[in-house]
Amino acid sequence: MAGPLTAASPLAVPVDVDRGRAAGEAIRELLRPEYAKENLIDRFMRLVNQFIGDLLDQESVGTVGSMVAWIVLGVIILAAVTAVVLVARRTAGRGGARREGVFGDGRRSAAEHRRASEELAAREQWAEAIRERLRAVARDLEDRVIIDSMPGRTADELAVEAGRALPGLAEDLSTAARTFDDVTYGEVPGTAAAYAFMRDLDERLRTARPSLAPEVAVP
Repeated sequence: MAGPLTAASPLAVPVDVDRGRAAGEAIRELLRPEYAKENLIDRFMRLVNQFIGDLLDQESVGTVGSMVAWIVLGVIILAAVTAVVLVARRTAGRGGARREGVFGDGRRSAAEHRRASEELAAREQWAEAIRERLRAVARDLEDRVIIDSMPGRTADELAVEAGRALPGLAEDLSTAARTFDDVTYGEVPGTAAAYAFMRDLDERLRTARPSLAPEVAVP
């Protein structure tokens, strides 16, 4: 037959522990040496699980406390769902960027795209101005035969092909493509700084010349 519980017995832990003390005990538990090898994420999840367990402990919080606990838990779940939805929409938008062409419908000259971009920038319509400026870049590179004319070319494809011909500007071209995709498909607002970057890149590309492949000596 089991002996009586004593103060030293692990089962003699008082049930009525105030909330602040319970949180402190949980934190001290996580700092014990046996958890030293756990990474920070595991420790955080352990603390979150403990917190949720305390919220749902109706015997210790009472009826009113239980209602508050469920409300708090509902807010946590709602915040998590919102974050997942936002990430999913952002990812889906980027996926669409790989399928849509830079130009869309119709054909305009590089000068027309530049003029449209400046007019949009003057009205502080930054996202639209950024799109028009990258279209000016793409059309100018095609007209100068630095890249081949290709219907439906995406911003990423433009950056890759132009970056091969102009390796010194490859990184900036990649940044420009990401900016175009962000404001077009990723619901990221355009900014004056992003447009200024695109305009400066356009000006540098207008005077850039393709790198010549080194000649291979014939034996």
